[in-house]
Amino acid sequence: MRITYVGHATLLLELGGVRFLTDPNFDSKLGRILPRVAPPGVALDDLPPLDAILLTHAHADHLSFASLDRLPRDIPLFAPPVVAKWLQRLGYSHAEPLPAHETAEVGEVRIHAGVATHRGNRYGFDRWRSAASMYLLETNSESCFFAGDTSLTDETHHLVSERLWNVNRALDAALLPIGYAPWWKPGFRKGHLTHDDALTLFERLQARVFVPYHWGTFRHVTATAHDAIVRLRRVLETHHLQAAVTILEPGEALELAPATA
Repeated sequence: MRITYVGHATLLLELGGVRFLTDPNFDSKLGRILPRVAPPGVALDDLPPLDAILLTHAHADHLSFASLDRLPRDIPLFAPPVVAKWLQRLGYSHAEPLPAHETAEVGEVRIHAGVATHRGNRYGFDRWRSAASMYLLETNSESCFFAGDTSLTDETHHLVSERLWNVNRALDAALLPIGYAPWWKPGFRKGHLTHDDALTLFERLQARVFVPYHWGTFRHVTATAHDAIVRLRRVLETHHLQAAVTILEPGEALELAPATA
C-alpha cells in the first residue's frame, strides 16, 4: 500500500493495484478568500492514472468543482447518494451513489461506506444535502480507513469493527483528520476531530499506523493551517503510540507492506 499526502483531505491511495484520489482540492484559495499556504504535494497534472475518486461530502474544502473539472470523467466518482445525484444534475455523469453500509468494488478493492458525524451541506439553505461519508478500502491482504470529516462518537469505529474485526482481520492504516478550534468555538468537536480525538480514535481502531491529514494547506478564519499539527507533534513527544504515527508533509508518501501473519 502507498499513501501520498497531497494536501488538506486530498490523498492518493494505491492498494491492490488500484489508485484512488480522495476529496480532490487543488485550489489556490478556499472559497476564493482563504489562501492556500502550501502548493499541492502532487500537482493535478502530475497525478498518475486514477481508477476512482472518493468524495465524502459537499463542503468546499472537500468538493472543488474546479478540481473535478480537470480530473478524468471515465472513472467512478463515489459519493453519498444525495451528493452524487446533485453532481449528476450538474453534468458529472460519472458520479456514483454509494450509500452507507453498502459496498462497491474497483478491481480487487472493496469500498465500504459508513456514516460520518458531520453536517456536510454546501450552503446554509441545503440541509437535505448534509450527508457525509467515511470509507474503508480493503483487499484480501490490506485495509485503509479514510474518515473524511467526522467527530468522535461511540460509533465512529464501527465500520472497521463490522467489516474487519468480525472476520478476524485488523486495520492497517487509519487516515484521520485533525483540527483545532479556539476555546470560544465549542461546537467544533460536534463535527470534527481535534488532534487528541484523532489519537483516541486511532487507539480504538487498533490500526497499525495513523496518518493525519486536514492540516498544512488552508488558513482558516479561526485557526492557522498548522495549529493542529503543532499540537499533535507536541503530544506525540510522550505518547505511547508515537512510533505508530506517520506525519506526511505534502508530497511525501508512506509505503506500507502487508502485515505478516
